[in-house]
Amino acid sequence: MKIDLHSHSHASPDGLITKANIESKLSTGKLDVIAITDHDRIDFALYMNKIHGEKIIVGEEITSSEGEIIGLYLSTTIEPGQTAQQTAQAIKDQGGLVYIPHPFEKVRKGVSLNTLNSIAELVDIVEVNNGRSFSRSAARNAVAWSLQNKVAMASSSDAHGPRNWGRVYSVIAEMPSAATLPELLKNGTLKNGINGIISYGYPKYARFKKRI
Repeated sequence: MKIDLHSHSHASPDGLITKANIESKLSTGKLDVIAITDHDRIDFALYMNKIHGEKIIVGEEITSSEGEIIGLYLSTTIEPGQTAQQTAQAIKDQGGLVYIPHPFEKVRKGVSLNTLNSIAELVDIVEVNNGRSFSRSAARNAVAWSLQNKVAMASSSDAHGPRNWGRVYSVIAEMPSAATLPELLKNGTLKNGINGIISYGYPKYARFKKRI
């Protein structure tokens, strides 16, 4: 099963992925499971989960005071602005998984090594390949940290728009749940790469389009 654990719908201020785009990916088999991880909100993800069930994971890319952290399998929104420890614990308190997107990247608010070490016991999955990243050193460091701490690794698109979405994902053996996803990823494979050059323009274009 092809699973993308990091994507942004039109509900994010910098996202353009629509309901139709998501349903196209699912119906054509380009992706089997999609986590919708909008910035600091889960309303659209909840809506899509009600329609498509386990094929849609309710997620949120949360703006902590120490960098962005994704919660997966959420039922309520986690407020931004808390520390990384508080954010990770809030995810755990509702039975969710702590997913670390683009760690060590300063441009996109990735958590630092010190921050990641401080919450290591709460981390379930680390994103070791991000479809919008050119930082190979950050990716190598993410792999090294994950191996050292025996944490599951994932490859995800971080898609903000539909073009070229579906190139970067993880492959697992069966439909996941919050209880099984980390182990499935440990035994799975990663489809690494980048989304394509156009993907880098989506966030700015989305913000511009939503202002006019």
